Amino acid sequence: MLSVVVSILLSIFTPPVDYDISLAGNFGEPRPNHFHGGLDIRTEGVEGKHVYAIGDGYVSRITVGKYGFGNAVYITHPTGQTSVYCHLKSFSPRIKAALRRYQYQHKTCEADARLTPLDVPVSQGQFIALSGNTGHSTAPHLHLEVHDTKTWNMLDPYQFLSESIEDSLAPQIHAVMAIPQKGGTFDGIATPSTFSPQRPAATAWGRVGFALWADDYMQGSYNHYGIHETLLYVDGNMVFHSVVDDIPVRINRMVNAWGYYEHWLRHKTWYMKSYTEPGNFLACLQTDGNRGVVDFDEERDYHLEYVLHDFKGNETRYAFTVQGRKVRAAGKSRQPAATLRWNRTNSYSRPGMQLIVPYGYVAADTPLTPVVRRQPEAYSDAIQLTASSCPLLYDAELSIFVQRDVADPSKLYVTDENGRFLGGDFHNGWVTGRIRELASRFEVAYDDSPPEVTPLSFSGERLRLSVADGKSGIASWTATVDGRFIVFDALEKSSTYACELRESWLRPTGRDHRLRFEVTDNCSNTRIYETSFTY
Repeated sequence: MLSVVVSILLSIFTPPVDYDISLAGNFGEPRPNHFHGGLDIRTEGVEGKHVYAIGDGYVSRITVGKYGFGNAVYITHPTGQTSVYCHLKSFSPRIKAALRRYQYQHKTCEADARLTPLDVPVSQGQFIALSGNTGHSTAPHLHLEVHDTKTWNMLDPYQFLSESIEDSLAPQIHAVMAIPQKGGTFDGIATPSTFSPQRPAATAWGRVGFALWADDYMQGSYNHYGIHETLLYVDGNMVFHSVVDDIPVRINRMVNAWGYYEHWLRHKTWYMKSYTEPGNFLACLQTDGNRGVVDFDEERDYHLEYVLHDFKGNETRYAFTVQGRKVRAAGKSRQPAATLRWNRTNSYSRPGMQLIVPYGYVAADTPLTPVVRRQPEAYSDAIQLTASSCPLLYDAELSIFVQRDVADPSKLYVTDENGRFLGGDFHNGWVTGRIRELASRFEVAYDDSPPEVTPLSFSGERLRLSVADGKSGIASWTATVDGRFIVFDALEKSSTYACELRESWLRPTGRDHRLRFEVTDNCSNTRIYETSFTY
């Protein structure tokens, strides 16, 4: 049945470019805090390649500066999917006009237009944009995503474009990691260790999990890609099976629980676990009753085998033997100051701070090693909850006590060592923010200064301003000309805000006009800049 569905989909969708597809990245590759949610299609190292709709449908959303996508177009298809085209240089004239209509109808400078099926219908193969390098992109390419329209789960675009992509190379295994669980050992030690596929038989006792460092490859490219399907067998019985083709966006950060995150921090290579943590709810992972952990409880040979497939069905196998050999269990380890339990809501307090981590925000029990650095002259002490990076699956709540009187407590907020605004809810001497990383250094900051606005140019058909805020950051902006709303765009990767007069309601009559530009930061400080110009 699945093959029939895939075949039907392949007959519906066509490539988004008019040349042979070469991939810089594939779907589901592990990244810190997220899976790669689509295909990165090369654009021959340049911007300005034509991008086409992969199927019939309508433009349902147009965004600029959202989610690291830069300029992006969303097309909803009648087959139940929505395709998303990201890092674009520019939109087609029709789509750009629809964006402007939405902004003026809703009087919003934010470029996030939600459209109806009648606004911009498109046909398969219709030109929609030029490829670019906007957003969180380090080189020109097209990032293509496909989502289930109803659930918004990320789907592998490969299943819709497989016939257009050549791949005859099988995945390659680089190394295996043994991760002893509580009371377990591997080669006589209780800490994680790695070994290459060429090594002789090993020994183990107790519960041991395994993780795999492997990459997929395609001809004509030096890039490496994530593994589509992984199976682990023990004595012929499957204990672990992953198929990376459908990932809910809401649990995207679960990649840190599937991958061995601590190793990635040190070495920048991902070992993907062939077992699951108790709080890992990724549906693309299937295990036996032991969650994929192998219990070496007999003194005999255990025969393990990895089987890897890419989307084209190219296969790699690796078999190895582990000898069950009874050894004395390791002694008790030192207990941490506190532990976040994966299966309950956690509340942890120390003088001057309180942390609330609800159920499901960590995938396994997580030790805390809190450090409070006294700062008598600052608004609060500085707080660090773990010594090394420990990202949460969702944003938790951290409250910090304010130790200095301020003129306006509503201007207080929680920040980290990078100066990011993490929220600023003040109540009874405490400021509460939302955090996603326990190892950052958190403290309270104060911002009662409005953003700075500097004029850059007022000539021709474009008005340009520079907007900066060195503390809590820009929250919103709006503008009027002669009292009537006009759109200013926040330009990608810069502090410049620009108004394209030819795309506005204003007409070139040579008359003088009055511009009023208003910008507000995250602590509700507002700057109003006014000037006159001729157009």
